[in-house]
Amino acid sequence: MEENTDQDIWIFGYGSLVWKADFPFVEKRTGFIKGFLRRFFQNSTDHRGTSDKPGRVVTLIHSENPEAKVCGMGYRIAAKDKQHVLKHLDHREKNGYERYQVEFYPYPLDQNQLNEPQSILLYVATHENPSFAGQQDTLETIAQQILGSSGQSGRNPEYVYRLADAMRQLYPGERDDHLFDLERLLLERDPMMLESEKLKEIEVNRSELSKEG
Repeated sequence: MEENTDQDIWIFGYGSLVWKADFPFVEKRTGFIKGFLRRFFQNSTDHRGTSDKPGRVVTLIHSENPEAKVCGMGYRIAAKDKQHVLKHLDHREKNGYERYQVEFYPYPLDQNQLNEPQSILLYVATHENPSFAGQQDTLETIAQQILGSSGQSGRNPEYVYRLADAMRQLYPGERDDHLFDLERLLLERDPMMLESEKLKEIEVNRSELSKEG
């Protein structure tokens, strides 16, 4: 995809980029894209697993509902940094992801900023890539794989917990059943979490957010 080098671009993060951007940016905004679903259908053989014991991370799949939303973070990249950032992200997402251009809907609305939908780039794992794990596995199967996996970025379960926490904090009342149900399965089985206060905190947060939603 050719980019105009004289203009800023926006990058959409829906996984770890929601809470951590390892590239320079001049602005970030919460928002969402339409027509997709976030799913743990991509194996990770580097960041959250190994080639012998892959972990699972999120990718996007097309939804039959054109109004389906995936919430995440939009980052505006300055024109002067664009080529460097895209090269970095192409390498970061080398494990089967391709770039796509969609519409980004900023949320919540801000009277001091542009609130119209705008073009944004995102990375989606193709079904043909060798690390695509398919859409047939149950959440139970995915949870078991995640529990036993760890990579250069840390334990695979922590990836799920941090993403779920970010979604609750940034988008109170928004539903993401695939993510939250997977988080619940992990919390019930993760030996590092069973003796902590995490389960209790999650229940309190969900209770409060259900009132707001």
